[in-house]
Amino acid sequence: MSTRSQLRFVQRVEQPGETDGGADRVAQVYRHSDGYPGSVLRDLAQLKELLDATRAERGPGYTAATFVFLDKLSTVGLYLDGDPERTIDAAQPADLLEPANMEHLDQPLFLLGHGIEAPADGIHGDEEYLYVVELPTENPFDEPAEWTVKVSGHSAFPRWDGPTDEAFERATWQFRGPLEDALTDLVTE
Repeated sequence: MSTRSQLRFVQRVEQPGETDGGADRVAQVYRHSDGYPGSVLRDLAQLKELLDATRAERGPGYTAATFVFLDKLSTVGLYLDGDPERTIDAAQPADLLEPANMEHLDQPLFLLGHGIEAPADGIHGDEEYLYVVELPTENPFDEPAEWTVKVSGHSAFPRWDGPTDEAFERATWQFRGPLEDALTDLVTE
């Protein structure tokens, strides 16, 4: 059974001379499966660790793209389908993308399961969780800073095929705070 979710990666951008406090840069991702807090928060922690170590965080768009990439990379094992004769050669990863090499699959699941959504209207209406990942506004060469997250309650927001902003505005959040605290509070090992 799928646990669908939407993740918003948000960064507040302060512009000189702005009187309204700035604007948000937003990238939004739909995740079809494993959208429950334990899975998403672990994946976010792994993503942050990688981006901190490589100093590769570059705002919401890049962070969302890397989240999808890592998630897809983690499912590429489904391609192998348990067949010991089927392998992926690290020197020839393009072989994975050859359609003839996927004939054994009913559906190439590693090619499905994610979407890049328009933040204004990208909600499907069947999601069970919403997440907001707030990225710090900083120079990418500064020391890594803390991410804060908001995690909705299970289906604790309007569920319809309509404006995304309203669902995020009306959501009941079971957690708001640092990603590390979310892991401690919501993820049971």
